[in-house]
Amino acid sequence: QVQLVESGGGLVQAGGSLRLSCAASGSTFSLNATGWFRQAPGKEREFAASISWSGGTTDYGDSVKGRFTISRDNAKNTVYLQMNSLKPEDTAVYYCALGIVVGDDYAPTLSSAYNIWGQGTQVTVSS
Repeated sequence: QVQLVESGGGLVQAGGSLRLSCAASGSTFSLNATGWFRQAPGKEREFAASISWSGGTTDYGDSVKGRFTISRDNAKNTVYLQMNSLKPEDTAVYYCALGIVVGDDYAPTLSSAYNIWGQGTQVTVSS
């Protein structure tokens, strides 16, 4: 069973940057798309970014487009989310998730396309 562990969250001032990491155990990680989702208190979970298994396809939520960049290093079983120009509204728990489908080159945006989730890492952006 693959396990995902997020790290890199913390407290940052508005306009600052953070890089989140999602480290996976298990041999199938490199064959699956990976997504980042976030959930703020009292709000529904929101799609942030996704990347196909090859890294050839990426997608971003409208609220983070142009500021966040997703990437992956399959040799290290790790996916990254570089977050720049952070805003207070980016404050949330960020979760990485592993896609269900193996081997295609899609980067799904729906949470239903993912079946393994990490525990989350808190990101807090102060104004």
